[in-house]
Amino acid sequence: MNKIATLSAAALLLAACGTNEQANNEVNIEKQTITLQDDTMTPEALWAMARIGGYQASPDGQHVVYQVGYYSVKENKSHQVLRMMDIDGSNITQLTTDADNETDATWIDDQTVAFLKGGEVWKMNLDGTNRQQLTQTEGKVEGFKFSPDLKQVILLQSIPFHESIKQNPEDLPKATGRLVTDLMYRHWDHYVESIQHPFVFSVGDGLVVDKEGTDILEGEPYECPMEPFGGIEQLDWSRDSKQIAYTCRKKTGLAYSISTDSDIYLYDVATGQTKNLCKPEGYTEPDINPTKTMKAQSMNAADNLKNLPGYDQNPKFSPDGRYLAWLSMARNGYEADRQRLCCLDLQTGEKTFLTESFDSNVDDFCWTADAARIYYIGVWHGTENLYATNLQGQVTQLTNDWADWGSLQTVNSQTAPLLMERHSYTMPADLYTVAPGDSIGNTQIAQITNENKDILDQLGKPTVEQRWVKTTDGKQMLTWIVLPPHFDANKKYPTLLFCEGGPQSPVSQFWSYRWNFFIMASQGYVIVAPNRHGLPGFGQEWLEEVSGDWTGQCMKDYLAAIDDATQNLPYVDKDRLGCVGASFGGFSVYYLAGHHEGRFKCFIAHDGAFNLEAMYTETEENWFSNWEYDDAFWNPDQTANARKTYQNSPHRFVDKWDTPILCIHGEKDYRINATQGMSAFNAARMRGIEAELLIFPDENHWVLKPQNGILWQRTYFDWLARWLKQ
Repeated sequence: MNKIATLSAAALLLAACGTNEQANNEVNIEKQTITLQDDTMTPEALWAMARIGGYQASPDGQHVVYQVGYYSVKENKSHQVLRMMDIDGSNITQLTTDADNETDATWIDDQTVAFLKGGEVWKMNLDGTNRQQLTQTEGKVEGFKFSPDLKQVILLQSIPFHESIKQNPEDLPKATGRLVTDLMYRHWDHYVESIQHPFVFSVGDGLVVDKEGTDILEGEPYECPMEPFGGIEQLDWSRDSKQIAYTCRKKTGLAYSISTDSDIYLYDVATGQTKNLCKPEGYTEPDINPTKTMKAQSMNAADNLKNLPGYDQNPKFSPDGRYLAWLSMARNGYEADRQRLCCLDLQTGEKTFLTESFDSNVDDFCWTADAARIYYIGVWHGTENLYATNLQGQVTQLTNDWADWGSLQTVNSQTAPLLMERHSYTMPADLYTVAPGDSIGNTQIAQITNENKDILDQLGKPTVEQRWVKTTDGKQMLTWIVLPPHFDANKKYPTLLFCEGGPQSPVSQFWSYRWNFFIMASQGYVIVAPNRHGLPGFGQEWLEEVSGDWTGQCMKDYLAAIDDATQNLPYVDKDRLGCVGASFGGFSVYYLAGHHEGRFKCFIAHDGAFNLEAMYTETEENWFSNWEYDDAFWNPDQTANARKTYQNSPHRFVDKWDTPILCIHGEKDYRINATQGMSAFNAARMRGIEAELLIFPDENHWVLKPQNGILWQRTYFDWLARWLKQ
């Protein structure tokens, strides 16, 4: 029987994406319905789900303002709205009342919320009344942060940038050509013709912002925040409002493209003076060979590591103003190095790394109110849990869920000192309050939102299990097994081997709107998702075994995981196996297509690398290929790992391809260019192999537009059903 899921607040997306006929631009709220076939998750139901964005508790800890996104497949747009609730999740009210997106909500005081709308900063009362526009920038604001004394505000704005792409002559305003003079002319999904800078503006009565601000990077051709994903979290005000700590990689062109060396800078608002907190005064960077890995170069020699040559980002002042903590990677050129928590004593100048006993990444953190401890989240054994460290580096684990905890913040409340986001393979993101104890068993957790209850209550839920699989080198590998709803152990199920990207991204309890294990299982598939060599959460040695060895142990791990499933799980149908993955996972699919020895009946590769020689010069962040491959393909003195990498590129084994393959790629993907997917598809067809190519001219390394997302899901499952269900 068909069931109808009623989405109450999601009706706002109808007005968000359509035309407002009312003069006052108010929303005509109607309920939207999604028809579900029995209790099976569908692409349409997945895209109808609400997506929680930013959130923040009020200074007194009594209320939470948070952002929710709704997506209209029909209009191919999203609508971002703001909501208010009490800290216990009660009294949820809608603040957004028109079709404009409202985002980035933050508290000014216990009764006032600031937010972004139309590229300007606004404020309103906590009940949504008394709205007032605070900035007049012609819609240029892309992020903001008020100083603690509310007398100043940082506004992020883009400025023209022509370090790598020359500005076209003024008498050719319709010319579309770009004259490129250096590297980093493209980043992620766009040509770099503008960069963000932080401006400091004075704030007057009523929080109205002055029209003239000060660029804290005036005359410097560097971005802050850093592309492609950095935001206002890369800057912080000192507690006395006199200084700003900010993240910046002060490089351009070729130097930028081969380096991950970003630093934390301290800017004095009164004097305009800037100090690098990571490097000593007068520091000179060692020479770098741009065609070789930095593993063995002097930049990463032991005597230079004290100068913090890797990624340093996201500074946060302690509540008492004495300390500044930030996320720090040790080595230059290695974007997947272990991310540690660095703490600087601003009085003594001493730096301390607080998470050395935690052999994995710190992904986000916040200070306790008394500045005695720092709470952080990190991945270990396929889950992202909560930890605490004191200033002596003594780490305590506080949760142990089969889930991923997301960003966290301190709340001024004795009963719920932390506000966090949590998701898993079977639950999309919701908000929780957390009262940490002194151990896992004493931590108290309360869910305060349930944004998708109307849909989830009508869906059959998959079951998640863990298996530890022995690898060919004698190690133990955690593998997630996801079973379909209404699982029957006496039946045989088509099964998918999931290949992770990165190559150093965890197979933790993520919730994705493409690579979603819930919907895959709902469509009748068993999922085998191994945490192969090269993934975080199992120690640095395990993590680093993939670099320079893309086709070695990690590929053996994939085959070990699927072989274990076919040999030891009687419900896995060994005659109906598929292999799927994106990015490095797509590379893995292309490689396994020539080395699977008949195991799989079909493949799906999304945005995967196919020809590593071409990939070396096509990608925009050249430090990645240098670290992972060791050498440029033309270097005569290549390392053994470099030779192995290029000799084992998937394109060299197309002669062994014998299995249907679906290739998917976005043409705005500048990380792994679309020519990689096109080449793989063309090669398959020229070999006479059944193949399809799903190409998105307007998508990047991800698929973000609703109708493209639905097309992705339908194409994905149609392909699997064609080869695994007939």
